Amino acid sequence: MGDESLADRLHRRIADNGPLRVSEWVEAALYDPDDGFYMTGGRAGRRGDFLTAPEVGPLFGVVMARAVDRWWAEVGRPEVFPVFEVGAGPGTLARSVLRAGCEAARSGALRWWATEISPGQRRLHPTHDLLRSVGSLSEAVTAQDSGGGGSRRGLVLANELLDNLPFDVVERTVDGWSMVVVVADPSGPGFATSLGPLRRDAIAELAGLAPDAEPGQRLPWQPRARGWLEAALAAVPEGRVVVIDYGATTSDLLARGDGWLRTHTGHRSRCRWIDEPGHLDITADVDLEQLQLYHRADVVVSQAEFLRSHGIDDLVAEGRRIWEERASVGDLVALEARSRVREAEALCDLAGMGSFVVAEWRT
Repeated sequence: MGDESLADRLHRRIADNGPLRVSEWVEAALYDPDDGFYMTGGRAGRRGDFLTAPEVGPLFGVVMARAVDRWWAEVGRPEVFPVFEVGAGPGTLARSVLRAGCEAARSGALRWWATEISPGQRRLHPTHDLLRSVGSLSEAVTAQDSGGGGSRRGLVLANELLDNLPFDVVERTVDGWSMVVVVADPSGPGFATSLGPLRRDAIAELAGLAPDAEPGQRLPWQPRARGWLEAALAAVPEGRVVVIDYGATTSDLLARGDGWLRTHTGHRSRCRWIDEPGHLDITADVDLEQLQLYHRADVVVSQAEFLRSHGIDDLVAEGRRIWEERASVGDLVALEARSRVREAEALCDLAGMGSFVVAEWRT
């Protein structure tokens, strides 16, 4: 591409082909092979651009190890139990779960497939006999099936993935629903937004989802998330799909203005998602009603409820006991036990991560 920036190429695409849908913009800004945010080093972590639950500390992974064991038991403790973690990022969750030593791992049944589109992030994945690092869910399923001894009784797990799947933006106008599109800014070198036509099937779905929307209100439009759910359900015909993300109902999102659309870089929030393509993470709250339009979840709870149902309170109590016994020693075991209290507070805080949604589909 020479010295041509991603912004330059997007300007050229608009000049050649007309306005871009927001999903096309997000696809390029996040996943362009040469200049996309996630393809050039953007990632979760304290040294990255934002924190997800696994980066708070190891406690989240310990709770997830307990959950994996419960789900493994529910499908009859098969000799092979694949867990397809989609959007594994730098592999923090996989590392924590494998370190926690769940029963499925100790028995040799666990096969953890850490799927991540970014080659740079895949290089950060831990090395472990029970872990395989691949680029996509379809690649993982194919590899498992072709390897012999595979099992379709398993789990698809996505922690803060769906908010990063390319999404469109729709706006209610006095004449109905329109698509928000990205155009060249006529007053400068940057970009701006305008409105364009929306497909009839999308208009019909929006009429059912948001019959009382008022002119000027906007929503994320997320067919890619629904498509991902279809593929995830097909990957484990006898198992479970678990999605953890920030999300809300359609009416709640309408009431937020554009507050459901976020950008991040270097642990700082940015306001204009059309600025600096390739240098910002761009995310949207998951519209839970859109996601469940054709497949209703069996369980929808807050992250705080989910973690408590899988024993986080017991783990915190155990941490307090270990700290009291070993505080005078002050070794790593004592410090890790003490940190469980602070980690649990962050993970279960209903003003923050604790309010995230956990949705489960049993297949």
